[in-house]
Amino acid sequence: MTLGQLSAFVLVARLGSVTDAARTLGVSEPAVSQALAALRQHHGDKLIVRTANGMTLTPGGSRLLPIASQMVALGADADAAVREANGVAERMHVVVTSTIAEFVADPLLEAFMRRTGQSVDASAGLAQVAEMPVLVTNRLADAALGPRLEGDVASEPVFRCNIVAVAAPGFRPRGGPAQWPWLVDPSGADPGSGTAQLLRRMAVPESAIRVFPNQTAAWSAAANGSGVSLAFEHLVAPQRRRHELVVLPTPVTPRTEYWHLTTLPHNRCSTAASSLRHFLGTPAAMQVMRAPGAGVPPSRFRPPVYVTIWS
Repeated sequence: MTLGQLSAFVLVARLGSVTDAARTLGVSEPAVSQALAALRQHHGDKLIVRTANGMTLTPGGSRLLPIASQMVALGADADAAVREANGVAERMHVVVTSTIAEFVADPLLEAFMRRTGQSVDASAGLAQVAEMPVLVTNRLADAALGPRLEGDVASEPVFRCNIVAVAAPGFRPRGGPAQWPWLVDPSGADPGSGTAQLLRRMAVPESAIRVFPNQTAAWSAAANGSGVSLAFEHLVAPQRRRHELVVLPTPVTPRTEYWHLTTLPHNRCSTAASSLRHFLGTPAAMQVMRAPGAGVPPSRFRPPVYVTIWS
């Protein structure tokens, strides 16, 4: 029985899906299924089974879940304790939404590590909104940066911004927003994201939505006249200054949104996560979140990956 197997079980139980657990761990679905099979064999119990209502815990699985969650958390504590004893920088994993990953995560964490004197080794991981509280509460991530999250977590606003609709200067939409072609980044496929919520409020059908690999690609398609995109107003400012895109009013935009930092409750969050919370209130952090375009040195660039303690 390994931490990897236990973390797979916890995520399948919390997220209700082998597919979602595999995506969160950054492994294949067969790998998650194999981990569950090993636990079932070890305990002589099916632990969690698929039913008409989704994944359902057996009585044994219900008993195992809180213990497994504690063991995964203790594994994270053990790793941190050994690193501290050896004078190694404290690890900190921050899960973020796709747009924050694309524009903000790297320069923000680079600025944070400079502020801490490299005593923290910070990295970013992509996650859907529904996965974020599960990752934080089960110590698979130290913090989340994105929408406000519910549950046994502390979710605090750290940055105020506006979401706007943008299109090419010559774009002439026909009908209402529900009839327009919408060009979005992966957040458009995340039901918990602000993008998806706005599309639902405008009653945009799935047939009118095209999802691009990243926000920049969606904006590029919009600038070419292919449709309308959604954007954080401060992040799309360079394209607006170059007159590639203009703001297109809709009944639900501009919309004010807050980025929240979510951690375990203050008395239980990691030292690094607590330091990040304080840093995000500084002018230096505000400047990076407002205008992250300066980038980071090649040696410090880290493409966001899924957070995992797989073993």
